[in-house]
Amino acid sequence: MSEQPERLQKVLAAAGVASRRVVEDMIVDGRITVDGERVTVLGTRISKDARVTVDGKAIQLDASKRYVMLNKPAGVVSTMRDEHGKPDLRRYTKAYDERLFNVGRLDEETHGLLLLTNDGEATHRLAHPSFEVQKTYVALVHGRVSGSVIAELLRGFELDDGFIQADAARVKGNRGKQSMVELTLHSGRNRIVRRMLAHLGHPVQDLVRRSFGPLHLGTLQTGQTRDLTTMELRELLTLVREES
Repeated sequence: MSEQPERLQKVLAAAGVASRRVVEDMIVDGRITVDGERVTVLGTRISKDARVTVDGKAIQLDASKRYVMLNKPAGVVSTMRDEHGKPDLRRYTKAYDERLFNVGRLDEETHGLLLLTNDGEATHRLAHPSFEVQKTYVALVHGRVSGSVIAELLRGFELDDGFIQADAARVKGNRGKQSMVELTLHSGRNRIVRRMLAHLGHPVQDLVRRSFGPLHLGTLQTGQTRDLTTMELRELLTLVREES
């Protein structure tokens, strides 16, 4: 038997948005939408699969869904079970009751932000090539990167599998025969950052992903995990649902 609809203020209070009284004020003030329609009637009832926003930000009503940020170390493959016996993601998910899966991949040598979740819809949308989530990387490369190289990254160029262009790029610093480059792009093509920089004569020596969509690695240490904050989750779900 399907669950019966419940009062909107009760559902949002259970989701941790605010107390029922505060949610009632939000409803009256027109700050809440349900399935794209603004709701101002206090007696409104909704199902648990309704799509709700508060102040334009999506709310997760399903408490069974979990979203975890991992700072993946280099040398770990982005899979739950590697057929060749290499270190995989199971060591980081076994502490959670939910069965988590990675959203997209980082190549074995790249470290940094990787999202783990049991939300199948979010996984599908965020990992699909057409979704093109914006990501920021910091690369330590061989050679001193010039302004003309940055300009070429921003202008774009052809690789074997098609045209590629950075959304943003800058040199963060030079040290001897090495440079630190920050690169933002929305392509999900395989090893794309490494291929772009190698194409321009600056092979990558170390690569870290610092952001994925609205999520930022911050001070999370290598090999550590944490649940997304409430605001991070709302930003992420808002991004996912905007493309629905």
